[in-house]
Amino acid sequence: MNTRNITISDRIAAICPEFHVAAIACKVRNSPHNTGLWQEIEAFCSRSSSTHKMGDINQRPAIHATRQVYKRLGKDPSRYRPSAEALCRRMLKGQELYRINTLVDLINLVSLKTGYSIGGFDEAKIQGDLVLGVGEAGEKFEAIGRGLLNIEGLPVYRDELGGIGTPTSDEERTKISSGTTRLLMLINGYSGKEGLQEATDYSADLLKKYAGAKELDIGLFNVTTPGGNTAFSIF
Repeated sequence: MNTRNITISDRIAAICPEFHVAAIACKVRNSPHNTGLWQEIEAFCSRSSSTHKMGDINQRPAIHATRQVYKRLGKDPSRYRPSAEALCRRMLKGQELYRINTLVDLINLVSLKTGYSIGGFDEAKIQGDLVLGVGEAGEKFEAIGRGLLNIEGLPVYRDELGGIGTPTSDEERTKISSGTTRLLMLINGYSGKEGLQEATDYSADLLKKYAGAKELDIGLFNVTTPGGNTAFSIF
């Protein structure tokens, strides 16, 4: 196996000492659409729409914690909404959810159910190790489907070539496509460890069921790792 390191920067550790991240790497089989998955998505949306209100969204622990990190970094979370929050708002407004492909749709379901903003990447497109830091002024970041995004003050994962993911959006360069066969999924727990293992298990089950996931390599890390450097082995 190769080894990819995930490093949590001192600045992220300082403003969010409770931060944990779960990483899932696996071989997958993507598809344009999966009927069974969409039946699960629609059933979840139907249940949630009847029992939740718009005002409940920002009180969900994972979403609330992500918004608080934005505020500590000087970013307006109502202008640059975390992706999980944006998905929940879309659902409760009765707007149709995006249909992208099976892997992306699956990740969106996990975000809706758990409140975590999740990075989903074509692992083969990532160059070198990853560092979770903070976006800088003028840093180029082409958000998926929305063009250049001002990531100054946003938490951002970077590889050797630049930013690949923020809680608001991932980057075009490493996005999941129909040809993706190796997935890296990062579940970001700005709210801490509680609930993260359950979200990871749920994600792994969905990946096996709907994307034929094999050779899953799963790790759960936090900012208290000595040196802040977490080695994560992937194929």
